[in-house]
Amino acid sequence: MQRSHQYLLFLTVAIAMVLSQPLSAPATTPEGYKSTLLAVGRFGEINVSSYFPHGPTKERNEQLWQSLQQTKGTSDLYIQSNIWQPGGTTGWHTHPGHSLIIVTEGTVTEYGSDDPECKPHIYTQGMGFVDHGGDHIHLIRNESSTQASTIALQLIPQGAERRIDAPSPQNCHF
Repeated sequence: MQRSHQYLLFLTVAIAMVLSQPLSAPATTPEGYKSTLLAVGRFGEINVSSYFPHGPTKERNEQLWQSLQQTKGTSDLYIQSNIWQPGGTTGWHTHPGHSLIIVTEGTVTEYGSDDPECKPHIYTQGMGFVDHGGDHIHLIRNESSTQASTIALQLIPQGAERRIDAPSPQNCHF
């Protein structure tokens, strides 16, 4: 009897441990979305300075504009054409580097997993936005009834996987 009691206790603990582990959600997949590589270029280390207006130029400009891009090691720059059919989605994902995105047709809506309210960010033709990559997991959808398209410039470490699929976050219920 003692031995069967120990076995039952062991089995109960083992089942409890398995059930207490978080279930991994499957990654979401793109639907109604197509991405086409237009060009790729390899760069050595990048160290581009900034622009700081001086004197009268600075006085005329109320906003100080600056740009700084610096990398260590070799990088790949990708130029992508992205097309969404009505209702199309990229699925939840991230990238190992940042992307500059320009909407060239229609309207796209971006959702970020780091936003507790999962608020939509709507971008229309001619607008641009930044995907920070890294820990920023996002999804871009076409919630309109017409096709939408973008051009994306993506800078990532040489040879890195450009897209990392991710499961749906808990805060976005769609």
